[in-house]
Amino acid sequence: MENILVTGGAGFIGSNLCEHLLAHGYKVVCLDNFSTGKIENILFLLNQYPSSFKLVVGDICNLSDCQKAVKGIDYVLHEAALGSVPRSIKDPITTNAVNIDGFLNLLIAARDAGVKRFVYAASSSTYGDSETLPKVEEVIGKPLSPYAITKYVNELYADVFARTYNMECIGLRYFNVFGRRQDPFGAYAAVIPLFVKKLMAHESPVINGDGEYSRDFTYIENVVQMNILAMTTTNQVALNQVYNTAYGERTTLNQLVGYLKEFLSEFDADIAKIEILHGQNRVGDIPHSLACIDKAKRLLGYDPKFCMRDGLKEAVKWYWNNI
Repeated sequence: MENILVTGGAGFIGSNLCEHLLAHGYKVVCLDNFSTGKIENILFLLNQYPSSFKLVVGDICNLSDCQKAVKGIDYVLHEAALGSVPRSIKDPITTNAVNIDGFLNLLIAARDAGVKRFVYAASSSTYGDSETLPKVEEVIGKPLSPYAITKYVNELYADVFARTYNMECIGLRYFNVFGRRQDPFGAYAAVIPLFVKKLMAHESPVINGDGEYSRDFTYIENVVQMNILAMTTTNQVALNQVYNTAYGERTTLNQLVGYLKEFLSEFDADIAKIEILHGQNRVGDIPHSLACIDKAKRLLGYDPKFCMRDGLKEAVKWYWNNI
């Protein structure tokens, strides 16, 4: 039985990975310091899988915590990070410490423990000011935020460790992931849970700019699939690469709000009448984001099952029943 370490395992993406892995017979260790993760996200897993799910409360910024967590581990799925472009602009030092120093700590611990493969969360923010659409892995621009810099440095470190220490590393450039357990209440909540929370409270969401900025919104199930494929692939050509992790479909913020009002109106008809407000464009935001997923399809066999609308309908249903 394989032993998997999921860092940030009590967070949004991490808890979904833990749930999938445990349901498919893996032994899972969750490393989390609960700075953004929540015990509620994994409590049911701790109760349901007492012999195959272990929680290590620790911080990737401490090398000793990383060393403790990787003991006996076969594969690492590294999700722990400080997300959010605005947070990184407000506090670049902490973002750098967690996303770069913490990443390096975990790489070193994984190397020394002889981990078979290191799969890590990269980011579409790496494309920076590149105006090329769709985004292909080999063409990036200059980063537009401290957060983007940290995620690009992760890719550079992983590449150097693969070359220098013969490690197997795969990076997944996430494109605007959404779905169940994504927190709507944090100071830096992502746009979908934030807008859902506002609409459910009959408050007007504020769109940054004219609403024509677009994103490749990616449902959590597609992201889980990519992580499992990256972890289990036997294709040697697929190793030590980075992959766009998305659906390959562009949605504007105006379209997004339209869908949210449509789906939430099935539960509360008054939501359809809520006015949408517009504010200033946000510093550090990329105007448009659309992924080419051909490389992931070709080398990993990626086959995303949820388009944006289908995933959003599932997410709205979850939020309606859980917040």
